[in-house]
Amino acid sequence: MRSKAVPQREIAFRASADFSGILRHLNSSLLVSTYAAGKVAIVGAGQDDQVDLRFHNFQQAMGMAWDGRRLAVGGQNQIWILEAEPQLANQIPPTGQYDQAVLYRRAYGTGNIHVHEMQWTGEELWFANTLFSCLCTLDGNYSFVPRWQPSFIKELAPEDRCHLNGMTMQDGMPKYVSVLGMTNQARGWRENKASGGAILDVPSGEIVSQGLAMPHSPRIHNGRLLVLNSGCGTLESVDESNGDRVVVDKLPGYLRGMDFAGQFAFIGMSRARETSVFGGIPIEAEKDDLRCGVGVVDLHSGRAVAWLQMDTGVEEIFGVTVVPNVKRLAMSGPYPDVDESEPVWLLPPPGSVPPR
Repeated sequence: MRSKAVPQREIAFRASADFSGILRHLNSSLLVSTYAAGKVAIVGAGQDDQVDLRFHNFQQAMGMAWDGRRLAVGGQNQIWILEAEPQLANQIPPTGQYDQAVLYRRAYGTGNIHVHEMQWTGEELWFANTLFSCLCTLDGNYSFVPRWQPSFIKELAPEDRCHLNGMTMQDGMPKYVSVLGMTNQARGWRENKASGGAILDVPSGEIVSQGLAMPHSPRIHNGRLLVLNSGCGTLESVDESNGDRVVVDKLPGYLRGMDFAGQFAFIGMSRARETSVFGGIPIEAEKDDLRCGVGVVDLHSGRAVAWLQMDTGVEEIFGVTVVPNVKRLAMSGPYPDVDESEPVWLLPPPGSVPPR
C-alpha cells in the first residue's frame, strides 16, 4: 500500500494480518510521530482488514500527549495544541467516516529546546525539556517553566547534559524519567551510550535502575514499571524495589515511544542508521535487520503479535499514542495546505455573539 496524502514524500508501508484487527477489537486508533519526516500519522482500522494510514505535517514532530479533550504535539520551536471537536467529525470529507476530530487552535513558542515526551495532568502540560535537562510546564509569558531537574544537573543550561527524554505520571504528577547518562557535562551522555542510561524517581531523585543502553519511554502500566531499553531493542519490566530488570520481549528496532490499550503495548521502532548517535550500542550489530514502524506486544504472553512497517519515506519513529474509543480520527493540523486537506473552520453558534 502507498499513502497518497503526503506531498513530496512517498511513504510505502505494510502491516501484519492482525494489526488492523487488533485496533478494531480495541475500538481505538493510533497517533505516530516522526521528527525527521516532520509528520504525525493517524493509524486506524480500514476496510477489509487493511490499515488506514493518513499523514499530517508538523515540523520535527516529537512528543505527543492526548487526554481525550486535547492533543499536544512538540516540535522544533513550539508546542502545538489541537482541541477535540466531535461536532465537526461528520462534516470533514469524506463525510460520515469519522467519529472524532481534532482541530489546531494555538501554539506556544518554546524555542528549539528538543521537546521530548509529554503528558497532560489536569490543565497542565508537563514535558521533557531535553536541551535544558529538566521537566517543564507551559506558560504563555515564558518559553518554558522549569519544574524539576536531576540532582546531578547543577544549573540550567542549553547543553543536553544527560538527554532527559522520557517521563511517566503517577497520581497526577511526574513519577519516573529516563536519561541516557547521569552527567553534568555538555552532551556528556554520549561518552557511555551502551550502559550509561538510567531510570530516575522524580519525587526522591533516586536512581531506580541503571546500566541501560539509551532508554526511553518509562511507563507505569497495571501496577508495574516498564521501559524501553532502546539500544538493546528490548521491552523490559523493572522491579521498583531493587532496579532489577526482566526482558518482556525483543523487537527488531531502536525502540522509542510506547502506549497501551487492553493487554497490548504499542511500541515505536526505528532503523537507527546514524552512526554518530547510535554507534557503539548493542543493536548496531543488527542494523541491517532493523525495522521502522510500530510493534504490538501482548503483555499477557510476552511476545510480539502484530506490526506496522514503513518501507520507504520514514526511517524513525518518535512517539506512539493510543486514542481510545476512536476508530477513525480526523485532523485539521497547522499546515492544511501542505497536507492537501480541505480547510476546516469552527464558528460560534448563530446569535451567541452580540453585534457591535
